Amino acid sequence: MRRLFYLLLSGSLVLSPCTALLAKDAPTDKAAAAKDEDVQAPTTESAVRTKHSVSINGHSIAYTATAGNLIIRDEKGQPQASVFYVAYTVDNGKAEKRPVTFLYNGGPGSSSMWLHMGSFAPVRIETAAPEATAPAPYKLVPNNDSLLDKTDLVFIDAVGAGYSRPVGKAEGKDFWGVDQDISAFSRAIQRYVTVNNRWNSPKFLYGESYGTTRSAALVDALQDKGMSFNGVILMSSILNYGVRIPGYDEMYVGYVPSYAAAAWYHNKLANKPADLKAYLDEVRAFARGPYATALAKGQDLSSAEADAVAQKLASYTGMPASYIKDANLRVEPSRFRKELLRNERRTLGRYDARFEGVDEDAAGETPDYDASDAGISGAFVTAFHDYVTSQLNYHSDLEYRPTFSDIGKDWDWKHQAAGIKRPLPTAYVAGDLAHAMRTNPNLQVLSVNGYYDFATPFFITEYDLAHMNLEPSLRGNLHFVYYPSGHMIYLNTEALKQLKGDLSRYYDNTTHL
Repeated sequence: MRRLFYLLLSGSLVLSPCTALLAKDAPTDKAAAAKDEDVQAPTTESAVRTKHSVSINGHSIAYTATAGNLIIRDEKGQPQASVFYVAYTVDNGKAEKRPVTFLYNGGPGSSSMWLHMGSFAPVRIETAAPEATAPAPYKLVPNNDSLLDKTDLVFIDAVGAGYSRPVGKAEGKDFWGVDQDISAFSRAIQRYVTVNNRWNSPKFLYGESYGTTRSAALVDALQDKGMSFNGVILMSSILNYGVRIPGYDEMYVGYVPSYAAAAWYHNKLANKPADLKAYLDEVRAFARGPYATALAKGQDLSSAEADAVAQKLASYTGMPASYIKDANLRVEPSRFRKELLRNERRTLGRYDARFEGVDEDAAGETPDYDASDAGISGAFVTAFHDYVTSQLNYHSDLEYRPTFSDIGKDWDWKHQAAGIKRPLPTAYVAGDLAHAMRTNPNLQVLSVNGYYDFATPFFITEYDLAHMNLEPSLRGNLHFVYYPSGHMIYLNTEALKQLKGDLSRYYDNTTHL
């Protein structure tokens, strides 16, 4: 099973593009790729349209589902890639009155299947989160929390993932990199807008995980080409891959509120506060204050200071103070996931720390697997395969790749960032987003965060977005919302309802209709 580990962001990769991916999943991808080479990807555009309806808040909405491919071309006009998408458009909607939102996951190497099957499409897969979902048969249900009442939806697969493939003389390396990926998505979105006469529609980008890395730079690239956007929604963000470079402590500071949230959820605090939000505000203040100050002293920190910080950190996170001191006050997230419930012989999920896993033994340093990955992957993969053929009537001889790990392994991390003359050696895109907001002062950015997300912790997102050097007049264009969920916020059905309500208000305030 290709892990969600690759789909959204790998354990080390989320904060360090220099770290190698796990080799154990590679043979599966290579076998699929070898089989796939015998199948010709389409070099012309086609689409299959089916008619449906869904009830949202008691109102029946008739819509068309379109599953098809777009051809993006190189500078000479030659076909370079076939990009698979599924679009949901309300029937009889006027283009200039209907917003259109482009959605995608990250990886790098992920298809858009996760957002597609779990979040805002007219149907979604039911899971048992935060428990492991039982095997098939799975249940695909009408989605009362779909965003289709607010916006048309277009789910796009990155080239190499899903049904998207290079064509002609193009190769994976032409698309597998920060800037290469931005170029491909830019051309695919321009092509969709042109083919479907949506240039005058309000437009939004919705990315999850590495998809937020993509969105932050993509919105700037598209606006440079004359396509202005109303909004960008960043869910479970990673905007600076330099955060884990050795010698810096920002990662450790950024994880402390997430550790505290997990300890709160699993009842590992001596005096558990009633209000999680207020508690995390207190933890934030400690993390950016005394804790960050202590780490900044490095090896010059006195024993008395180390003792005091370790005791306070233990009270916030549920870890033993002795364990924290043995780790030099710097506890890696994988270690925390093993340590918090060690005496119960349980581990925490990485994408969602509400999930609990069971390792072969309780003495190891890190978890054997990610329970929040294993607990839902089968449901999503099965649901998509069944849905796309039986309800969307789309058939292809290509292998559908929920994820393709070769993409991540071959990824070119260099990025030509806005306002910087030389390419950066790794992806930093908050500056691109800031540039997009300065050049389009009406652009509204919404940061969507899960408290129990150990892949892209919310406090690091707050740090990155607070360092965009926005003028006071633009700071009101940046909004934050938080939910009692993990990386895939929509797995918590109550959180999904809250998120839908927040997004509804966001669209109402942002479309200017």
